[in-house]
Amino acid sequence: QVQLVESGGGSVTAGESLRLSCLASVSPSPLSRACMTWFRQAPGKEREGIASISVKFTNTFYADSVKGRFTISKDMDKRMLYLQMNDLKPGGTAMYYCAFTRFCPPGSYGSADWGQGIQVTVTE
Repeated sequence: QVQLVESGGGSVTAGESLRLSCLASVSPSPLSRACMTWFRQAPGKEREGIASISVKFTNTFYADSVKGRFTISKDMDKRMLYLQMNDLKPGGTAMYYCAFTRFCPPGSYGSADWGQGIQVTVTE
């Protein structure tokens, strides 16, 4: 298991930007087929995978809801995962989770190790 800690959440107004960070306790093998993934869960909604990046490569995936506005990146030497969120919308208000997922999209993520989550609030 990998321990994950998110940071960088907070409250912003619509149209503003925010960057989330995630620190991993250990670095996955560079040969791993796993992904680092950001999820979010809004009130009354199911948890949604919004962005993933391959551990081994730089392949990325974005949910349609954030495509073109969010950018996922990694610095494995620093054991860090980032999510740059631009042009935030009120619908982006949610608890955001960093996760180490067994597989990469497309398809199911498989099992995952989870961070504790961090709140992002976007006001109109």
